[in-house]
Amino acid sequence: MKGSTWTGFFRSSLNKFAIADGEYLLKLIKQQHQRKLLYTLSKRDRRYLDVPQVPTPSGMVEVEIPEDDSDHLPEADKTSVVSRDDSIHMQAKVAQIGAEMGFRIWVPRNDRQRVQEHVPSSMHEIFLGKLPLNYDDTTLRTIEQIDVLWLKGRSIARAFEIEHTTAIYSGLLRMADLLALQPNMDIRLHIVAAEERRDQVLGQIKRPVFSLLERGPLYEQCTYLSYNAIHELGKTPNLHHIRDTIIDEYEESAEM
Repeated sequence: MKGSTWTGFFRSSLNKFAIADGEYLLKLIKQQHQRKLLYTLSKRDRRYLDVPQVPTPSGMVEVEIPEDDSDHLPEADKTSVVSRDDSIHMQAKVAQIGAEMGFRIWVPRNDRQRVQEHVPSSMHEIFLGKLPLNYDDTTLRTIEQIDVLWLKGRSIARAFEIEHTTAIYSGLLRMADLLALQPNMDIRLHIVAAEERRDQVLGQIKRPVFSLLERGPLYEQCTYLSYNAIHELGKTPNLHHIRDTIIDEYEESAEM
């Protein structure tokens, strides 16, 4: 069995292996039984062993912080991320606007190099390699996966999720996770998506699951920004003299 897609087959139940594949795997198991080699777990491997927990009124509960696995998908499964480059361009645009306004910028580690390719090299030093935040590990892992953060000092001012090809609710879930973990966090949240996805975004924000957060409905803190709005904002002269509240003129709210 060749290629990079055999792992799903291997993990599934009651699949019949080809005789040659079965004999090969048996050979490897016997070799390991004899040699007893130790293998160091990667950070990614350890994530599945160190299950994060958060306190609730009824006690500690286990939670899962999903990661973006697009870089680890086999080629045959990458049809949903064909336009990833377009998403990176928009991610870079949002990051550059924040940088011009004087914010320090965070983008996920997996995206940083590609995003920086689309912003002036003079701004690269503004991108953070580590978040200067004093939160628990579970919260930090959630925050680190948000597409773009604008920070002032040790505080997050605004958070942006770019929804280009993925399901709209994936970014909303990340925002909701953040507010569920830190209900007192006071930041503005934004979903950035193409104009043709506007109605989907505004509709998803009002889903019941996002309306019953301890802090209050997600639509009170999270707004929609169109690609056109980001492009227009990016053309604004002298952004370094303008406060980020200018976003109020471009965002759309789903508030009822």
